Amino acid sequence: MGCVEALNYEVLLRNCSFREYRDYIRKNCRESHDVMPGYKIFDLALIGVPPIPIGVDGDYVIFPYTKPCHGTFVLKVEGKEEISRLRSGK
Repeated sequence: MGCVEALNYEVLLRNCSFREYRDYIRKNCRESHDVMPGYKIFDLALIGVPPIPIGVDGDYVIFPYTKPCHGTFVLKVEGKEEISRLRSGK
């Protein structure tokens, strides 16, 4: 399993609810893909109420990350390979 701290990320939204991150990603990303809980992105398993949206904006992936005991955040990370995998449905 990956570690979020190993990524070069930008926090776009802090301590948000599942509804808040869903609305944020759908309103602020040009492209979004819904995935189920447990989907792995950057080797991180996503937690949340389905569907979990993952946004794409240029070469960046925008996704919610729930860190137990710390809350849920919306992160922005550069990731061309992850975007390709997401688009291909794998």
